[in-house]
Amino acid sequence: MPLGTDTKQYETPNHPYQGERIASEHSLVDRYGLKNKEELWRAQSELRSYRREARDLLGQAQDDETVQQRSEEFLGRLKRVGILDESDELGAVLSLEIEDVLERRLQTVVYRKGLAQTTQQARQFIVHGHVTVGDQRHQVPSYVVDVDEEDLVAFDENSPLADDLHPERAEGQ
Repeated sequence: MPLGTDTKQYETPNHPYQGERIASEHSLVDRYGLKNKEELWRAQSELRSYRREARDLLGQAQDDETVQQRSEEFLGRLKRVGILDESDELGAVLSLEIEDVLERRLQTVVYRKGLAQTTQQARQFIVHGHVTVGDQRHQVPSYVVDVDEEDLVAFDENSPLADDLHPERAEGQ
């Protein structure tokens, strides 16, 4: 089933019972605190679409102005969300791994910033509405955090968890 239809937005594995694939999927689900393999498959489908777009752009004549503009927009989008480094070129998209996509999830960013002790705890904080990005509260763990938003990830000021990070505020009340 192609992506973009009204139903699911991910592709399931072609062979459901491959021990090695299942083991690697299970370790990724555990490491990134994903709810289920569907979230992993969604990220894999996103990575496949990045690679597909990069192959299409690489296969076209690079001297064409519209192709260059599409390439710059595509690379800019991936650099903005932190999947690619500023120095990376279009060919680097083909060597991306699933971890590169999973690292940009809000859930992982909250954990990496030290706001939660585990990725599962980070997920719980997000779902329960304790985490904001800038002024905006986000309750979706799969939200993709832009590079310039990364420093803005924090606990909501009204959250009791914010007092745990700043005990001097709790004493002043």
